[in-house]
Amino acid sequence: MRPLFHPAVEDVPVEAILHALSDPIRVAILSEIVGSECSRNCSNFLNVREKDIPKSTLSQHFKILREAGLVRGERRGVEMHNTSRCAEIDARFPGLIAAIVNAHHIQSRRKPRRNNTSRRKAVLRTVKNDK
Repeated sequence: MRPLFHPAVEDVPVEAILHALSDPIRVAILSEIVGSECSRNCSNFLNVREKDIPKSTLSQHFKILREAGLVRGERRGVEMHNTSRCAEIDARFPGLIAAIVNAHHIQSRRKPRRNNTSRRKAVLRTVKNDK
């Protein structure tokens, strides 16, 4: 098996971190890992944000997080365990990860907005009823 690539924190640009966390699934994964006191197995994330995630897609998400310096992956037999590198990242970019994870938690608590199609239909019904 090929060794896993983990960049030195000094080599990680902020753009790589922001790109890795531009996907809501990856932010949710990192948030779970940051909130966990122990390493998390990839299989723990087969369902994220009430969506089933295929293993191949999940592997790609973890690769992006790992190459952005956000997680450290360790093979244990056939399993991949991931731990947060947030303390290292925080030393280089103070408060960045905490702000993003906090924003994710705030956003996750909000009630989902109705989509524009439903809103448009409601407005059209109101206009028709006013005539």
